[in-house]
Amino acid sequence: MARNAQTLRRRTAEAIGQRTSTAARPAAPPVGIRARLRYGFDNTMARGTPALVAWLFAVTVLLVVVFAVVDVVSGMREQHIGFWEAAFQALLHALDPGTVAGDTGARWSFILTMLVLTVAGLFIVSALIGVIAAGIDARIAELRRGRSVVLESDHTVILGWSDSIFTVISELTIANESRRRPVVAVLADRDKVEMEEEIRAKVSSLRGTRVVCRSGSPSDIDDLAIVSPAAARSVVVLSSDPGGRDRSAFDPDREVIKSLLALRSTLDGPEAADGAGPRVVAQLRDPANLEVARLIGRDRPGGISLLDIRETVAKLVVQTSRQSGAAAVYRELFDYDGDEIYFIEQHPLASATYAEAQLHYATLSVIGLTDGDAVRLNPAPDTPVGGRGLVVVAEDDSILATAPRSSAKVDEDAIATPPVETPHATHAVVLGWNERAPIILSELDRYAAPGSTLTVVAEHGTPVVPDTRNLAITVATASTTRRAVLDEHVPADCDQVIVLCYSDDLDAEAADATTLITLLHVRDILARSASSTPVVSEMMDDRNRVLAQVADIDDVVVSGEIVSLIVTQLSEDARIEPVFHDLLQADGSEIYLRPAEGYVVAGRETDWATFVAAAARRGETAIGYSSASLAEAGSRFGVVVNPPKGERFAAAPGDRVVVLAEL
Repeated sequence: MARNAQTLRRRTAEAIGQRTSTAARPAAPPVGIRARLRYGFDNTMARGTPALVAWLFAVTVLLVVVFAVVDVVSGMREQHIGFWEAAFQALLHALDPGTVAGDTGARWSFILTMLVLTVAGLFIVSALIGVIAAGIDARIAELRRGRSVVLESDHTVILGWSDSIFTVISELTIANESRRRPVVAVLADRDKVEMEEEIRAKVSSLRGTRVVCRSGSPSDIDDLAIVSPAAARSVVVLSSDPGGRDRSAFDPDREVIKSLLALRSTLDGPEAADGAGPRVVAQLRDPANLEVARLIGRDRPGGISLLDIRETVAKLVVQTSRQSGAAAVYRELFDYDGDEIYFIEQHPLASATYAEAQLHYATLSVIGLTDGDAVRLNPAPDTPVGGRGLVVVAEDDSILATAPRSSAKVDEDAIATPPVETPHATHAVVLGWNERAPIILSELDRYAAPGSTLTVVAEHGTPVVPDTRNLAITVATASTTRRAVLDEHVPADCDQVIVLCYSDDLDAEAADATTLITLLHVRDILARSASSTPVVSEMMDDRNRVLAQVADIDDVVVSGEIVSLIVTQLSEDARIEPVFHDLLQADGSEIYLRPAEGYVVAGRETDWATFVAAAARRGETAIGYSSASLAEAGSRFGVVVNPPKGERFAAAPGDRVVVLAEL
């Protein structure tokens, strides 16, 4: 009995709850036919210009049909006509107001009816013109936004935007001169028209290469698909400039890593092309991000070529600061204007030694051997070539297969005895500070003899001196643009002066302006004491290089330019990555400019082949020479890379031979 009462109470409570829930729920308002028609009309209008044109067409048809029926049924015309002829006449009245003028002599009822139709037609035609004009404007605006898909293949894709993009595009136009209808597609989070205008203003000649700009985020998969990366020959991911964003909050490496992830997802997707896909090259500013970037391309065929901007620029500054004219040699090898580095896999030198291979070609300079992915620059002269490939310096890859054999003879009597060089302690001065300075100091320490000293003078930043073995480093906090400060810290007998830009604390123009003021003071100090100390400067903007030449600077390293040159080379041939790595490392062989008297007898005219043979006997590889008498316009060093083996000249005092050699 008690159980039945509990069951009854539970069911009663459930029923009350259901009634309460039903009562609490508001009833849906009744929907009339007018509201439904309005809702459907709104949905149709939201479809854009095609829907608007369709509605105007429907209204026009309705007007024509109605007035044609009225014309036929009412008998307003004196002469009876059929429905289709009446409909055609009604259409003419609706579209052309001048048709009413031809109705003279007709009944007034017919004229007034057609006048009403003409007025209605005026509204329809006016609306149609407005709709079409608005649709065209919207289409033009969409094209200006750069959202259409790039339907290209075997093209180069550039993701991101920075000042280095102009050098990259300029170099690609040179590399593409032998290609048919080459295309470079740029995807950046900028306005399409602005990008095109900047490229036209800063890239003097495209040499037949078509540059296509698209607006979008390189880290967005949908935006990335616009430039068709899967069908591209190579993809370059630039470390973007912050632009108007807060520099403290903007991390360009994060954007690069996100772009690499989006690129990897796109290349691995079903829309990707067959095969290994495009070569991928990416810039990074922080070495700490290299490892995570490598993980993205770890199991991808070919991987991803990563370029550490900070380390690359720092090592190049060190290499060029140790000897005047080195920057000109590096620039010649790294760009496509002149001679650059290539690879030869098929050659007739399997039975020759490396020294013999250096003398084989008349217009090519053999600088190393390749064995698979391994590259060895300047191996021992007696190293057999065997089945290895050759690393050469040539004017263009089109001449590799037909390069002629050299007929020049080595003049044994002209080869000089090399001088004995003993390392000695040096003193260097570094003016300025930025994020690359610690790497520069570490690299200088690797080249310095024990007991060497170095003075750092900086106004901005907080110099953090790395641990050194050979260098004793002193830091002074003072203005590097004050003459009194420079008189105190730049002695006439110092061995090298490096002027760094304050890129971490000042914008590019202000940093370069500060550097130029420092350079003018430093050169004047050294000139007053007739010192020949080499002065090397780091610049942010390539346009300021010309201004630096007024200060009589030995070398100027433009950080953005040199990185752009290397990136472009890597995008065209990934095999060149270990070559660049070896050229900029303290270990292995580097570029040196050494007195020509140490290779051939001074004043004796001989073939360039004799210089090559003399360098090989010293365990070096000769790739060019520097002569004041051969200085080219705009170059104080007269550097010539890859001269023909048969070219003859006499070594004069001050002439130098450009060689690859161990320290």
